[in-house]
Amino acid sequence: MASYRIRQYQDKDFDAVRTLFARGMLEHSPAGYRHVLRSARVQLQLLVLFVLVRAAGGFWLLGLGAVALALVAIWLLVHSYSTAYVRQALGTDMADVRGTYLRSPHSCFWVAEAGGAVVGMVAVEPPQDPAERAVALELKRLSVSREHRGCGIAAALCAEVLRFARTRGFGAVVLSTSVVQVPAQRLYESQGFRRVGATSPSLLAFLLCFQVFRYRCDLPGPTAAPPR
Repeated sequence: MASYRIRQYQDKDFDAVRTLFARGMLEHSPAGYRHVLRSARVQLQLLVLFVLVRAAGGFWLLGLGAVALALVAIWLLVHSYSTAYVRQALGTDMADVRGTYLRSPHSCFWVAEAGGAVVGMVAVEPPQDPAERAVALELKRLSVSREHRGCGIAAALCAEVLRFARTRGFGAVVLSTSVVQVPAQRLYESQGFRRVGATSPSLLAFLLCFQVFRYRCDLPGPTAAPPR
């Protein structure tokens, strides 16, 4: 197992964590594309497109060409969805990591360091839902570099968040992950999280058959009410 240590974020980590986040998210574009193409709805739409173009043009090649163009368009939509999400995050919380995560007693940001380099990261903060704010914290921005996966780093970062929430008197940790992030889903479930909901966050996501799963981990033992 590779040697690593988990520590709190420092300002010198700014570029490294932004790069790690962007690369990790954009890695999901191919999986997202495959997920869309496996959808029965999308497959039916491609078949209908082929039949209509074939009937209108009278040539098989026209139908195949239309389907090929549709496949390219779907890839561009999937990739643009990923890049838009990355741009949005880099312009909000990831533009000021210290200001977002290190100025409240109920938020934090950690990095995993190996060989002097940042190879993993995770954050925690109060959730947006007012009903959950009183009892839970939200795990965010979990990412591990491809070269260091399988070493237990993601599980250790996840456990750090659970400990943080428990010591501050919260009764649960919540998080969101996408339908295409299957290894992440398995990790969270191994750490005690259970899926509690699923939504399509936008019309484009709905058209692409893309869902965001909501997970929750109830922390064991009695907890005191977190301070305001």
